[in-house]
Amino acid sequence: MNTFLRKSFFFALCLSWLTVFSSTEANCAQINNIRLGTPNGSQARIVVDLSHQTEYNAFALENPARLVIDLKKTQAKNAEKFLKNPPNYLKNARIAPKSPDGVRIVLELNKAAKVKKSFMLSPQSGFEWRLVIDAVFQDLADAVSIKTAAADDIGNLILQNSGFSGGKDDKSDDDKENKPSFPAVQTPPSAQKPLIVLDAGHGGRDPGAIGKYYKTKEKDITLAIVKQLRNLLVKTGRFRVRLTRESDVAISLWGRRKFAHDIKADLFISIHADSSAKNSQARGLSIYTLSEKASDKEAEKLAERENKADIIAGLDLSAETQEVTDILIDLARRETNNHSSFFAERFVKELSQEVKVLPNAHRFAGFAVLKSPDVPSVLIETGYLSNREEERLLRQESYREKLAKATLRAINKYFNEKHKANFN
Repeated sequence: MNTFLRKSFFFALCLSWLTVFSSTEANCAQINNIRLGTPNGSQARIVVDLSHQTEYNAFALENPARLVIDLKKTQAKNAEKFLKNPPNYLKNARIAPKSPDGVRIVLELNKAAKVKKSFMLSPQSGFEWRLVIDAVFQDLADAVSIKTAAADDIGNLILQNSGFSGGKDDKSDDDKENKPSFPAVQTPPSAQKPLIVLDAGHGGRDPGAIGKYYKTKEKDITLAIVKQLRNLLVKTGRFRVRLTRESDVAISLWGRRKFAHDIKADLFISIHADSSAKNSQARGLSIYTLSEKASDKEAEKLAERENKADIIAGLDLSAETQEVTDILIDLARRETNNHSSFFAERFVKELSQEVKVLPNAHRFAGFAVLKSPDVPSVLIETGYLSNREEERLLRQESYREKLAKATLRAINKYFNEKHKANFN
């Protein structure tokens, strides 16, 4: 969008906003933000962040191409903070009151589109209510056959709960032995301290990588780091912390992931140590988040494999069609992956100032422990046990403390700043 159009866009948005009346009714929903994105290049995704659930109607118009969103019993303020980085398909936007007490949002597009699906999401992951609208561009819609659920079915789907490498470590999710026997935990209100789950990789009969020079076992290093990090987090008084294991026991990857899901963790951190059989000079820390390729068709597989009433915390999808289930899992996973990457960026920045990190230290893979659709998750490779110097360092409590303190700084920045991020 050139400078003239961008200025015109914001002028029109702000000018129209001045005409929106200010209702003082307590039951009016407030528009907190409007986010636009392109999930797969062929669609426009509009997310309207709301303070409360409200009735809505979304439809497309042609000549000129527009998407219209009517919200009943809704008001908005501070329009200048909305749509700060409009995508290329957006020409202009207007927000105006709609009698008697609603708001109309009009998005002018560069090409015709039609509403594919729309639905309301209840509060979860730090967000309040969200209206989600996916529109497919008309030129692409005419060229391919798009299977969609009935608009009424999806539009009326209101989620009721208000809480909301294939490398050496990537074992099959079917490995269910030694399920963790964690005590039942009552999920506290979301206003309480963030809950962090720390996962010490491997354990029990699975030693993980074994050091080439000092025969250090990965399972011992990961548990030591996790405990040191746990102590630092608890001392801040800001976080609640749970460990997937506190001793030398084997826990399946499925069990680790499910534990974080069941207690509604706000962040899942899995600690590991790397190894290279071919290159003993390889050294450096890295962090992994789930790759897009690794998650292709994951929603369908997940729904087939697990209880549909418990795939995403707070959602009971057991009565929904496979298509609606896939849509909601995909939406939740995209948002979760965005938060995971947001943490990974801060982690790399902090750790690169303290220790050796790999080039392009934020990497992507299909590790099983990263595949939770509703818990931001990362896997940290703290160094190479196949490298003499890094194996020696990882054996030192002082070096592990340095890693833990830098990780603590990254965690603090993540929770301080994630509300500022615009995850399109």
